[in-house]
Amino acid sequence: MAAENLIEVKNLKKYFKVGKDATLKAVDDVSFVIKKGETLGLVGESGCGKTTCGRTVMGLYSATAGEVLFDGVNIHGLNKKDKKEFSRRAQIIFQDPYASLNPRMTVGDIIGEGIDIHNLHSGQERTNRIYKLLELVGLNKEHASRFPHEFSGGQRQRIGIARALAIEPDFIVCDEPISALDVSIQAQIVNLLIKLQKELGLTYLFIAHDLSMVKHISDRVGVMYLGTMVELASSHTLYEKPLHPYTQALLSAIPIPDPETERNRQRIMLEGEVPSPINPKPGCRFAARCRYAKPICSEAQPEFKEIEKDHFVACHLF
Repeated sequence: MAAENLIEVKNLKKYFKVGKDATLKAVDDVSFVIKKGETLGLVGESGCGKTTCGRTVMGLYSATAGEVLFDGVNIHGLNKKDKKEFSRRAQIIFQDPYASLNPRMTVGDIIGEGIDIHNLHSGQERTNRIYKLLELVGLNKEHASRFPHEFSGGQRQRIGIARALAIEPDFIVCDEPISALDVSIQAQIVNLLIKLQKELGLTYLFIAHDLSMVKHISDRVGVMYLGTMVELASSHTLYEKPLHPYTQALLSAIPIPDPETERNRQRIMLEGEVPSPINPKPGCRFAARCRYAKPICSEAQPEFKEIEKDHFVACHLF
């Protein structure tokens, strides 16, 4: 039986006013679904709108237009009580493990804060829950009485994961959870997330720059460019057979751990500058840098449509 959708994002837009007549279109008409128990990876260059999309899906930003359905209910129309219930079922792991933990709180209080807000456990039961969460993410109970500055970056990110898991959510937005960490620690954190997903049945939106890491953790991958979704497919299909010219260029930049292959392969170099997301011109946002651009690309926005089964592309070539 096919898994049902936990998250449905329909024509989501998030705009910011940045001047009298200027609008920054950070997320512009993006649609996707995330099934229960799967990981959807979201990739693209810096400034493409990945993080803004994740935060709007979480309800941390209000949507300019469109819907985010969580279990069939639009989260951008919830009252205070329902918002609190949604926040118990959906959590976020932030990008910066240094800035996202309160330096004045002990690790035990950081992890226990959500437990207190939602009145889930108290007394010894609360303490035991915090100890169990620390062990779950590879730390130990002695760490509960320490402060964030006493830990390395990787350990802090583990604390951030424990905090997100404290209230037993169904859905977690992982907002570049490994980008601030050393390479050796990145693999540990990703493997921890995969292990926790299997054990706890979690659903992830995994936002990252590292394309090989996204391939490792994701069931499906969406590629964003300047606020729009340009391609969405299963992880295997996207990496083996990318259709959009931007996706092809992006994947050609992944280093191959074989000197001979790396030396002889052809990398697709993109020409020109990334256009501004403020008051963007009509047509495809990628047209100015695309080697296949036709006149229509500068005139009409391509429709995001299914080209093959479960493979969606927004490009006039298809």
